Amino acid sequence: LGNEKGEFVNQLRVYGLLAYYLLEVRGLRGPIVKTISTTTMLNKLGKLYGVPVYETGVGFKYVAPKMLETDALIGGEESGGYAFRGNVPERDGILAGLYLLDFIVKTGKKPSQLLDLLFAKVGAHYYDRIDTPFTGDRKDREALILKANPKTIGGLKVTGLVTLDGYLFRLEDGGWLLIRFSGTEPIMRVYCETTHADKVQAILQDGLKVAGLKV
Repeated sequence: LGNEKGEFVNQLRVYGLLAYYLLEVRGLRGPIVKTISTTTMLNKLGKLYGVPVYETGVGFKYVAPKMLETDALIGGEESGGYAFRGNVPERDGILAGLYLLDFIVKTGKKPSQLLDLLFAKVGAHYYDRIDTPFTGDRKDREALILKANPKTIGGLKVTGLVTLDGYLFRLEDGGWLLIRFSGTEPIMRVYCETTHADKVQAILQDGLKVAGLKV
């Protein structure tokens, strides 16, 4: 999504905007389904509006069944695919675009102002990702990640580790670092989200170190 200033609005923020629109503007209720690699803004919205949030592995092959199982209001993933209750549980860019346009019309706000509304509810969140090739055996690389056992990442305390799909390190600010292997090519993906704009690159660089891809 591009806003009225020509600035890119990343896919995690778009997911937050869509969920906020359905919950606040339309007044709908229902579970939210998210892959482990997408925004924790959804967890915060879930608490604010009293709806459950379910995390799945990466890919709509996990999102769609969970949406059907829970009669979810919305489901989505980090790559920018979103699905909605009452429609085919698959990526629907046309409906997502129409909902965002309706959000603008109903509120009379510009896209950048909609993001301000979302951040007023859940706080500002910052995201980035690095895809990098790796050599050697995947199992050896996974053992290296587990052995690293970092206490801090990007200057933030590590509060937990989730291995649902890859290795997700939860951070003290509610953010996270995720290290995942591509299922189709020898690429390692390092993602992060944090409430500190100035820590994004430090978190990613520490992620590369944990994965043994940087000294």
